[in-house]
Amino acid sequence: MCMTVSDSRGHTYRTFSHKRAYFSKMADWVYVTAAAVGVSVGIMVLRRLLNRNVLYKNHIFLTGKTVIVTGANCGIGKATALDFARRNARIIMACRDLAKAEKAVMDIRKVTQDGQLIVKHLDLASLQSVRTFCEEIHKEEKQLDILINNAGVFKCPFSKTADGFEMQMGVNHFGHFLLTNLLLDLLKKSPSSRIVVVSSALHKQGNINFDDINSDKEYSRSKAYADSKLANIFFAQELSQRLKSSSVNIYCVHPGMVWTNLGRHVISPIVRWLVSPLASLLIKSSHEGAQTVIYCSIDPELNNETGLYYGNCKAEPWTPAAQNVDAAKKLWDLSESLTGLNKKIL
Repeated sequence: MCMTVSDSRGHTYRTFSHKRAYFSKMADWVYVTAAAVGVSVGIMVLRRLLNRNVLYKNHIFLTGKTVIVTGANCGIGKATALDFARRNARIIMACRDLAKAEKAVMDIRKVTQDGQLIVKHLDLASLQSVRTFCEEIHKEEKQLDILINNAGVFKCPFSKTADGFEMQMGVNHFGHFLLTNLLLDLLKKSPSSRIVVVSSALHKQGNINFDDINSDKEYSRSKAYADSKLANIFFAQELSQRLKSSSVNIYCVHPGMVWTNLGRHVISPIVRWLVSPLASLLIKSSHEGAQTVIYCSIDPELNNETGLYYGNCKAEPWTPAAQNVDAAKKLWDLSESLTGLNKKIL
């Protein structure tokens, strides 16, 4: 509706009430949206503060213990390696990028001179690389005390591993599946050894399509990641059942939302730089994200536990998505076939 008004000098002006109403509604929408964002951020900050002090403070030393950490050159893997070095462990840093791994060693040595750090090449996107790595470990090690399956890729563009697996399922699941099975003999030689499988709370969004395990028919970055993390869950559950009579315990971990470079495929460097000051208020650091991994690796109270799910340094119930025993067994059989694993676990 158009209206004409006059000022004290007799000048007339035209106003448009419908435009005023439109901008008023826009302003209301902006206010509501800003309020909703503010409340959401506030809740995230509150949750962050409540979870911030969940740190593992038991001063247990690992002198004489040999540990393998995959993806130890950055993020949670690097933070875990640093913690174990402080505990005087012998840490084998299994990494795809040796230059970054050596840089990680230098960073750790700036903090502590304790422990032994050994860098070895491992590309989980290649089953041959996994086999070569395990052959070297068998030649050089008498036993293995802790294996941490940490390395992974997150929401990457569609690509295939050297063996034709979809990249996220290939690295996050199939590579670690073969690695773990090939190292079981060494783990069994330890009086009490542990395998820590790093999954994600996002596994609850997963639903593995066994007819399209490599996403050849349809690919979604988010779904492929969730499926690979659900595969981690199924692997940990089935492995724990198969090793019940052994001295090897299995622990499945979700570290929570952690600020690492894992999200490099979804967050540009510029955006990452812009939001990094706020990230520490909302998201765990690598050090904080590693705490449950460390807890499950060494805490003596977990000596008699196996096949459970942990977050924030405590056991948590399995999600509905994780409670599919038939799918876990089916994935094991498929993985055994696709990776060329010939032996069965007794």
